[in-house]
Amino acid sequence: MAWVMIVVAGLFEVAMAYSLKLSDGFSVPLPTVGFIVSALLSFGLLALGLKSLDVGTAYAVWTGIGAVGTATLGILVLGEDASLIKIASIALILTGVIGLNLAGGGH
Repeated sequence: MAWVMIVVAGLFEVAMAYSLKLSDGFSVPLPTVGFIVSALLSFGLLALGLKSLDVGTAYAVWTGIGAVGTATLGILVLGEDASLIKIASIALILTGVIGLNLAGGGH
């Protein structure tokens, strides 16, 4: 169950970053509220997941989901550049997160 919380927390991290972009420096109310709610849910679920998981691996998975999800969202939704180096870098992040999990970072 702890890993489910970490994955969902990572997805809320993506929502947090997207809301932050849409908030235009906290000048647009609805995305600003979305940012706050997403941040609270993301950090809250991360904190709950860390009760039974190793901090290094769980945090890496959380940030990895956030980084990969946000970069992918930027490409697919916001029209950001999808260069070969960006795609390769996303793959490297995924490889690192998977490697940490295979190294036995969970209980």
